[in-house]
Amino acid sequence: MTKINDIAIIDDDAITVFGLRKLITMYVECNSIQSYANGKVALDGFIEKINQKQQIPEILFLDINMPIMDGWEFLEAFLKLNISTKIKINIVTSSIDPYDKKQWEFYKTKTHHLITFNLKPIDKNIITEITKVA
Repeated sequence: MTKINDIAIIDDDAITVFGLRKLITMYVECNSIQSYANGKVALDGFIEKINQKQQIPEILFLDINMPIMDGWEFLEAFLKLNISTKIKINIVTSSIDPYDKKQWEFYKTKTHHLITFNLKPIDKNIITEITKVA
């Protein structure tokens, strides 16, 4: 198992954040898990890290439906950042709207980052698979 430095969870649902943290802690070897309540807070945090020459998390868990800045708005802005390392972005959603799948198909072809689409709830059987470094 490869040890991961940092993982970020971007989700406004405290229960989902708690559940993902618990699963990651139990099944994935990583140094830290950060959480952000919406895309704007996460984006600002990542921009600050980039400006301070710090590494941003290698793996992101991204909810689509959030207040202030949703997952698609975050993704649009995030993909414009000058990040040379390949980040694995796991979209985690309860949405079955075909529009969201189309958005995922669109964004995954626009970047060198790896973007996956995952339906909630995430369980122990897939957490190790989707936390492999891109």
